[in-house]
Parts: sequence; structure tokens; C-alpha cells
Amino acid sequence: MREFDIKSMIFTEVEDVVSSMGLPRFRAKQIFDWLQIYGVMSYDEMTNLPKSLREKLAEKYPINSCEIELKQVSNLDETVKYLFRLSDGNFVESVLMKYKYGYTLCVSSQVGCKMGCVFCASTKSGCVRSLMPSEILGQIHAAQRDMNIRISHVVMMGMGEPLDNYENTIRFLRLAGEEKGLNLSLRNISLSTCGIVPRIYDLIDEKLPITLSVSLHAPDDKMRSEVMPINKKYPINELIKACKDYTKETSRRISFEYAMIKDVNDTDECALKLAGLLRGMLCHVNLIPANEINESEHKRSTNDRLQRFMKILNSKGVNTTVRRSLGSDIDASCGQLRSKHVRNSVRRDDCENFSKV
Repeated sequence: MREFDIKSMIFTEVEDVVSSMGLPRFRAKQIFDWLQIYGVMSYDEMTNLPKSLREKLAEKYPINSCEIELKQVSNLDETVKYLFRLSDGNFVESVLMKYKYGYTLCVSSQVGCKMGCVFCASTKSGCVRSLMPSEILGQIHAAQRDMNIRISHVVMMGMGEPLDNYENTIRFLRLAGEEKGLNLSLRNISLSTCGIVPRIYDLIDEKLPITLSVSLHAPDDKMRSEVMPINKKYPINELIKACKDYTKETSRRISFEYAMIKDVNDTDECALKLAGLLRGMLCHVNLIPANEINESEHKRSTNDRLQRFMKILNSKGVNTTVRRSLGSDIDASCGQLRSKHVRNSVRRDDCENFSKV
């Protein structure tokens, strides 16, 4: 529960904890710094706190851990894939990507996913539970400490649907942008959703300057419902209207993610339909070569198809690029590493291809 999850608390809540324990106010800043800036997973690391205080805090306010279970490093582009073990023994994945401007971490918001998209490995074993804000933050802290770097950009495109874990996602965003904490620019955070329409409207009211990314993956209801079951509840016209309202109210450009699946959604006709759907919107389209997973027979589109599709959209006035694939040699698609680890009960010393942690 959040009232005992001290790493999910904002600064004023930590102040309340300190006050309730009869401690001087300066202890709140010390504790908050250790939790939010340094990302410690044990009170033993809080060396400027008395041992007796650390023991009291550990008893009443245990820290949710996020420890590296497995780590893969790409030989192609230095992308790093993490499998994190949580306090309850569940696993989530994150992907660290290196760009010219710095490091981006793709984080998970749930253990698994219930959305059922056919091309996604995360959803194949269902959703175990949602993550607490501390557990989403923990992925950033763990990667930063492991690589001795500062992560400047975050994308919520890992395991899970962030808007299905709405309250914890919003608190994570506010904590990540907290000046006293990680102090990440919210403009450098992207939140990806499959299209839970009511939550998009809720997000408008939050007035957070994040980038909203919408997984579209099809230009019409029939096709989208086949690959994304959420479309049966929130049809494409409702979703596009919500997106237009979002851009109108926030003045923020929306990114539409479009996974290119061979002979399914990658035809010229699909490109023309998509252009008609999005023409005139404040948006950008990311074409993504679909990840090929064992649980699905779908294959990724050819490079020629990707380029042709992009050319059609750009010619119709819809700004489009093809996303560069990173970590293709390390199962960088979220859900693959967790599924493999859980399915095979992999131990670290059994994994020749995994970096020792």
C-alpha cells in the first residue's frame, strides 16, 4: 500500500513521516535525497542517518527493491536489456538505449499486460499486477547505478499499459520531474498507450508536458480490432477524436506508433487510409518493424515496404519516419526476456549469453 511505500511518497509526505516520528525536519530531505536522487534499496546505505533510525524506518517503511536479475548487452549498438527482480519475486524488463543526445530508458509499468495485442510478447502471459511508482522509478535508479550514467529521457513503452495503471503512472511522472529528486524534464518523457480513451481525457486535465504516444497499428476498425482487442471497446474514431482534443488542449504533438506487419497492415491501401485518418493533425508517425515473437506467426515488413509506406504518408502531408531498430540481437522487445526466464526457470550461471551481474 502506498501509505507505507516511502519511495512512492512526494517530499511533503516524507516530511509527514518524519514529523510523525518526532524527528527534526532536516531528516526529511536526507531521506528523500537517498530515495529519489541516489535510488538506494536499503536503509543501510543512508550513512548520515543514525542506525536506530534506519532500523525503525526499515520496520515501518520497507523500500521496494528493483534488482538486476539478468543483463544483456548488444554487440551491435550498445543497447542494454535488463530483467529486474522486484521485492515480491516478480520480473519486469527495461531497455537502455544510447543516442547522440544521451541515454533513454524504456520502462515497464506493469508485470505483464492485459491488453492482448497480437504482436506483443508482454501480454502473452496476462497481467500479474501493476507497478508502484517506486518500482517504475527503481528501474531508472538501477540502470543509472549499474552504468554510472545519468538517464535524460524516459519512454513508458515497456511491459504493461501505463493508463491501465493510471494513478501510479501519474505519481511516477510527478516524482520523476520533482526538482528535489531525479529532476527529469517531463518534456523528455513519452507515455505510450494502446488507446484507453477516458484516460486520455484525464491526462489532459493533469497538464503534464509529456509526449503522448498512441499505438495505432491499423487504419480502420476491422483491422485494428484483429490485432488490438482494445479497439472493440474504444473504436478508432473515438480514439482519434480524443487525440485531436488532446493536441488542441495541450498544444503537444502526438506520436502515433505503427508496427508494420507483413501482408497485414503494410499495403499502399493501408497507407492511404492512414493518411486520410491523420491528415491535418498535429502528429508524427513512427513506423516500427514489427517484433517477431515465438507466440505469433506475424512477420515484420520488408525494408522496401517500410520505405514505400513512409513515402506515401509523407507525400500526403503526414510527417513520418521509420524508427531505428535497436538491440535486435538481445530480445529487446519487452516481454521476451521475462517470458524466457520464467518459462525456462533460467539461472544466471546457466546463461552463456547473459552478462553476469
